[in-house]
Amino acid sequence: MPLTPAHDETKDPVKDEDIPIALQSARGVRTWKEAADWLKIRGVEDIECITPDIAGVPRGKMMPTSKFTSNTSLALPSALYRHTISGEYPEETGDFRYDSRDSDIKLVPDLSTLSIVPWESDPTAQVICDIAGSKGEDVPYTPRNVLKNVLALYRQRGWKPVVAPEIEFYLVAQNDDPDYPLRPPKGRSGRSINGGQAYSIAGVNEFDELIDDIYHFSEKQGLEIDTLIHEEGPAQLEINIRHGDPIELADQVFLFKRTIREAALKHGIFATFMAKPMQGQPGSAMHIHQSVVEINTGRNLFSNLDGTPSPEFFHFIGGMQHYMPKALSMIAPYVNSYRRLTPDMSAPVNNAWGYDNRTTAFRVPVSEPSARRVENRLPSSDANPYLALAASLGCGYLGLVKQLEPTAPSDDTVNDKTIDLPRGLLEAISALESDPDLVEVFSAEFIAIYGGIKRGEFETFMQVISPWEREFLLLNV
Repeated sequence: MPLTPAHDETKDPVKDEDIPIALQSARGVRTWKEAADWLKIRGVEDIECITPDIAGVPRGKMMPTSKFTSNTSLALPSALYRHTISGEYPEETGDFRYDSRDSDIKLVPDLSTLSIVPWESDPTAQVICDIAGSKGEDVPYTPRNVLKNVLALYRQRGWKPVVAPEIEFYLVAQNDDPDYPLRPPKGRSGRSINGGQAYSIAGVNEFDELIDDIYHFSEKQGLEIDTLIHEEGPAQLEINIRHGDPIELADQVFLFKRTIREAALKHGIFATFMAKPMQGQPGSAMHIHQSVVEINTGRNLFSNLDGTPSPEFFHFIGGMQHYMPKALSMIAPYVNSYRRLTPDMSAPVNNAWGYDNRTTAFRVPVSEPSARRVENRLPSSDANPYLALAASLGCGYLGLVKQLEPTAPSDDTVNDKTIDLPRGLLEAISALESDPDLVEVFSAEFIAIYGGIKRGEFETFMQVISPWEREFLLLNV
């Protein structure tokens, strides 16, 4: 990527070879001095300081770069982490309480995430921020901190998780009336794409220009796409991200969602990460591949030296089987999420595991011993990536430290009529709140806030009368 500053006829242009290597990266710097130079080289005028809220929506502040690099203190109200996806503030229930002072929390920029916002017309940058209290203390209930605290548990044992997310989403025609069902957009052929196009190159080619923009925007931000495919649903795509550190990968998913939406809008269509946007069509998942390595040696903890599966491998799966149904609300966070988790619809409704068995919740792909991993197929794409990774890794961690044993692997189809998971949001929230091990791993404060928000969202949903009710109840009851 050529690095040329904003045009100034009074100065000679800066050549790439004159720019220090540390400042040539598309993503991230180490110090505030490097940040100032990085922004100046690119002629950046404004910077967005963003952080994920409970839903994973970017929140924050925009400011001139001169103000950003002058050690300005950035604050947000703590109530930002207590509102629902619809922007409402639910009633206090259970252990859910509001801060009586609605005190400030601080945005703390993570300079390793500094990158360009490529869809803006004026030179603009973005940086993901952590959240701290007004005196710098830890705030355990914010999503990035929830994940960081789970990783700290691994680090105390000398372990480091490695993850690789796969994100599915739909492209849909623009829709400004929520009473009307969503429909597939028209591709370059002028026709709406049909379902049954899994791995179809022609299906991907229908949206070549949009996908080119996704790749272009991603490259400008230093985001690396491993592969992109067309999935089973009409205009349903999947992006695979190269494996790596959980915080870095959660950051990438957070930014990818924004990037894909912006690229779609540029072409006059919507991109949606709803778990079940279209009736009768497959839902959208965020599958998570997971392994654990020893920090000191880099050895995959899931494999013995002779290449056979280790006891830790089975304990990790045992933890997933035991705890993941109880933590389901963190990976299936909305009423709509449970429409995806239905029998016979290519999404698991069990807590079984198996070798290369896509009907199980936890699949072990075929791999070399050094790459042995467990794929969690339960999360939906509407999940906050930080919380989804925290939930999945937290359950695996509990299996490791408690040495839980899994069931026997499933060889046959297990995605039948039997549902081994909570069937709805309220049931899932109750399961999360009632397990003391999960409360300890994710913090009581987070569980209380998360439960209160989700109950509030459910009550808002219950105020809406659906077409099904009008069709079958209006004249029959």
